[in-house]
Amino acid sequence: MIYEMRVYRCVPGRLPALIKRFDAITLKLWEKHGIRQAGFFTTLIGQSNQELTYFLAWESLAEREKKWTAFMTDPDWISARAQTEADGQLVDNITSQFLTPTAFSAVK
Repeated sequence: MIYEMRVYRCVPGRLPALIKRFDAITLKLWEKHGIRQAGFFTTLIGQSNQELTYFLAWESLAEREKKWTAFMTDPDWISARAQTEADGQLVDNITSQFLTPTAFSAVK
């Protein structure tokens, strides 16, 4: 299993809109494409309280490439993204890391 950690640093004041988009739109589209989330988090204490961090679970990098490409090119996603950013972009910066669990990890 491979885990992808994605950190979205929002445009100031836009985190609530990003959270709403994930809750109301993105997660349904991920389900359509077979994308499995492994947790969502906001920053309580840290560099920025304008961040959303989440983890995705993948069987392989090939699975990730196939499913993520299908999601990103889905006309429903393209339309929803444009609609939710009509008042301006939500995310200023995205970082992504791919992680593999250690032999002693509680998460496998």
